[in-house]
Amino acid sequence: MLETSSTGATAAQGEMTHSLKSGTGRGFDRRARLRWANKTFKMFCIACAVFVCLVLFLILFFMFRTGVLTFLDVSPLEFFFSADWTPEEDRFGALVFIFGTFALTALTLLIAVPVSIFIAIFLAELTPKWLKNMLRPVIDLLVGIPSVVYGYLGFTLLIPAIRSVTGTSMGDGLLAAALVLAIMVLPTISRLSDDAITAVPHKYIQASYALGATRFQTIFKVTLPAARSGIMYAVILGMARAIGETMAVVMVIGNTPQLASSLLTPTSVLTSNIVMQIPNVEFDSTWNNALYLMGFILLLISLLMIVAIRFLERKGARGA
Repeated sequence: MLETSSTGATAAQGEMTHSLKSGTGRGFDRRARLRWANKTFKMFCIACAVFVCLVLFLILFFMFRTGVLTFLDVSPLEFFFSADWTPEEDRFGALVFIFGTFALTALTLLIAVPVSIFIAIFLAELTPKWLKNMLRPVIDLLVGIPSVVYGYLGFTLLIPAIRSVTGTSMGDGLLAAALVLAIMVLPTISRLSDDAITAVPHKYIQASYALGATRFQTIFKVTLPAARSGIMYAVILGMARAIGETMAVVMVIGNTPQLASSLLTPTSVLTSNIVMQIPNVEFDSTWNNALYLMGFILLLISLLMIVAIRFLERKGARGA
C-alpha cells in the first residue's frame, strides 16, 4: 500500500510539474497565473519593505531639517553644552535633557538587566514545569500594562515610599524614574532571555554535566554564553522602551530643567521635556525647532546605543 501511495504521489507530482512546465498554450493559463501570483507576492513584499524604510527615512529627514533650523538663532555650542533652558528668554541649552536621558537609561539597565537575567535563569533552569507554566503567562501580562498605570503607581506609591525611607521632601528624580522604568522593561528582558536560554541545545548542558561541572558552573559557563545573542536582543528591546518612554517618566522625574546633583534631585529628560513644552510652543518658532532637534537627538541616541550593543555582541562572539 505504501509503495502504491508513494508511486501515485510521485506520478501526481510529475503530472503537476509537467503541467506547470508545459501550460496549455493559452494567454493566461495555469503556468502564467502561477508566475503572475509569485511575481505579485514578491513585489508586494518588496513594496512593504520599501514603504517602511521610506517612512523611517522621511521621519528622520523631516526632524533633522526642522531641527537644524534652530542653529539659525542658537549656536551649536550653546545648544549642546549649556544647561540654561529658558525659552521665554531665547536661551536653549539642552545639556540637562541629554545628560538626563543617558543617566536615566544607564541607571534603568543597571537595575533591570541583572534582575531580568536571574528571573530568566529561574524560569528556564530552576523552576518545575507546573510553576513555569503558571509564571510565564503572568510575566507576559505585565508587558501589556499601559505605561500610564506604571507612572501613576510610581507617583502615588513609590515617591511617598522614597520620601519615607530617605527622609527627603522631594522623592521624584532619577531614582524614582529608573525604578519605574526598570519594572516596565523587566518583563520584556526576562521573557526574551528566558526563551533564549530555553533554546540552548540540551547536548551542551549534558556535556557539561558529563565533564563533572555543577549546575551553577553549567549555567554561568555554558548556558548563558550560548544564549548571549538572544539575551543581547532582549536588552536592546528593553533599552529601546526605556529611552522612548514618556508618560511614566513625566509623572515621576520632576520635570525641572536642572542637572541632577543626586538620584533624588528633580530633573528632566528629552522625552519628558518635549511633552511638557509642546502646549506652550508657537509653530515655526525657534522654540519649536529646538524641540524637533531634541527629538532628532533622541532618535540618534537610540540608534547609537543599538549600534554599540551590536558591536559589543560581535566582538564578544569573535572572542568566544
